[in-house]
Amino acid sequence: MATLSNARRVVIKIGSALLVDRDSGSLRADWLAALAQDVVWLKGQGTDVVLVSSGSIALGRGVLGLGLGSLALEQSQAAAAVGQIRLARAYEEALAPHGITTAQVLVTLEDSANRRRYLNSRATLETLLGLGAVPIVNENDTVATDEIRFGDNDRLAAQIAVTVGADKLVLLSDVDGFYTANPADDPTATRFDVIDAITPQIEAMAGDAGSGLSKGGMKTKLMAAKTAVSAGCAMAITDGFCLRPLTALTGGAPSTWFSAQTDPQAARKGWIAAIKPMGTLTLDKGAVAALGRGKSLLPAGITAVTGHFERGDAVAIIGPDGAGIGSGLARYSAAEAGLIKGHQSAEIEALLGYPGRAALIHRDDMAL
Repeated sequence: MATLSNARRVVIKIGSALLVDRDSGSLRADWLAALAQDVVWLKGQGTDVVLVSSGSIALGRGVLGLGLGSLALEQSQAAAAVGQIRLARAYEEALAPHGITTAQVLVTLEDSANRRRYLNSRATLETLLGLGAVPIVNENDTVATDEIRFGDNDRLAAQIAVTVGADKLVLLSDVDGFYTANPADDPTATRFDVIDAITPQIEAMAGDAGSGLSKGGMKTKLMAAKTAVSAGCAMAITDGFCLRPLTALTGGAPSTWFSAQTDPQAARKGWIAAIKPMGTLTLDKGAVAALGRGKSLLPAGITAVTGHFERGDAVAIIGPDGAGIGSGLARYSAAEAGLIKGHQSAEIEALLGYPGRAALIHRDDMAL
């Protein structure tokens, strides 16, 4: 069974019902303070942490006096605008005393569907994690419409786990795992400790039960699991209402773990290799050797650029003899790559008129 004790990078999804008291609409400050202790523990063992947090609408609707029940889109967006400020401040106040810097990252479905925006999001999150910060991710409910929404933070958390190459995803919920049926309706329902494969039989067991504040039921959690495990990320569903739920999970609290099918790096390389290249980069011998040593592809090692591609598109990488080496996601368009090929990275700003990234293809975005 998977565990958080050896996690390299973990994404934790926090549901609205855990953060916000259903009756009063106020923040559950004691619970958040205890969660901060769990984050400190994870960071202390060298684990990168990303929090995907619901709660902005739930907090905002209480402040605006909107009460429980369905909200019109504009009411939800107004509640989110008010609640996002309070949610970000709450996380900052909980983690700052421990010396942990927090960062608010608001995303929409388009940020993962559009490859260029996906790369921008990934670069931002990677930079924040590299600097030791804890990103607090939420869907940008102030601008997202039904057509461009994830709609629930279970699937958003899974997408963020894929984006940052996490090896563990934890859904803190109001249930303690995945059951053969809804335990609230069927007293004979039993919980799975581990699910190694999401079969049609498993999918048929998922129900739609959820709390009055949350949008995600078990079907959305199963959809999140399918996304996560296919990208090499093991996923757990566990009850988050107890204090320090991540410590409890590691200590053997009831939960369901969905086993990863591969590791995150291998899954990402396979995904990149499967994308149809939109152009070709020809390398000199020195660049080929550098790639063989695990280096990123710098402009200086490129002798020719062909095709029509934009930033984020896949391109084929070939050697000076025309032999295929692999493929990768370009950090520059074909026009930009043509201008900087053969030049040192320090010359990029002078050539393009703005500071650019040193690598034309980063080693993490390359499949050889």
